[in-house]
Amino acid sequence: MNEKEKLLTIGQFAAMHGINKKTLMWYDETGLFKPAAINPENGYRCYNYRQSPLLETILLLRELDVSIREIQQFMENRSALSLKNLLEEKIAELDQKLLHMQAVRKTLCNYRQNMVTLLTMDLSEITIVNKQERCLVTVDIDKETSFEQEVELITAATEKYRLGRLHDASYGSMIPVSSLQKGNYDDYCRLFIEIPSLTRQKELHIQPGGNYLRAFHKGNWEQIPGRYQEIFDYAKKHRLTLSGYSYEMGINENVIEQMEDYIVQIEIPIQDA
Repeated sequence: MNEKEKLLTIGQFAAMHGINKKTLMWYDETGLFKPAAINPENGYRCYNYRQSPLLETILLLRELDVSIREIQQFMENRSALSLKNLLEEKIAELDQKLLHMQAVRKTLCNYRQNMVTLLTMDLSEITIVNKQERCLVTVDIDKETSFEQEVELITAATEKYRLGRLHDASYGSMIPVSSLQKGNYDDYCRLFIEIPSLTRQKELHIQPGGNYLRAFHKGNWEQIPGRYQEIFDYAKKHRLTLSGYSYEMGINENVIEQMEDYIVQIEIPIQDA
């Protein structure tokens, strides 16, 4: 007898494919995958090697969350074309999931880096850091924009870019360096959202890559002008020209209970000499 015609017990066939034999029993009961034969002496299900490729296809589809009904429809009209079409559909869905997971991974890495920064930072320190270009979604605000209006603007922007959850993005505010240099410390003009999966698009704000002055401020918001003055004094001492916008972002909201412990990260582009 050909090796591929030899019969295997349900336990042997299940073990060969790394599944529980109850799965094969269920597939049989639903009509999805039938045994090659039934032992006439004891009524046990038996399988052969030739059935392995089909079972592996079913297991792969199940791993891709294809429903039993979809697989049954495929089995009823099984052909190279129907499998090709089904796989193309699932590959497209998987690609979307991969993009989402990559974005989630980047968010987790950002959170982890924030925690590392919190544990090692010197709040009095001002440093120069190099940053990659970032694509930001922005919404315009002014001194008259209420907190409720800001929430509505952010919600509308996240819906527009199909952001699934708030944790998929980073949020902050922007204030022109020119306003800060004039002493207008409350002249915030934009809120920004960084969505890791975004690519360069016409309507997005491009935060330039290059060197930035980075500083931190903890606690009372009314004291932030003093921190900005320290930043400008540092820039003057080191003959650095600041330009564009100051990008402010909270980095510890998820580990504090009171606003007195809130830490905002301030980053301002250094203009090339």
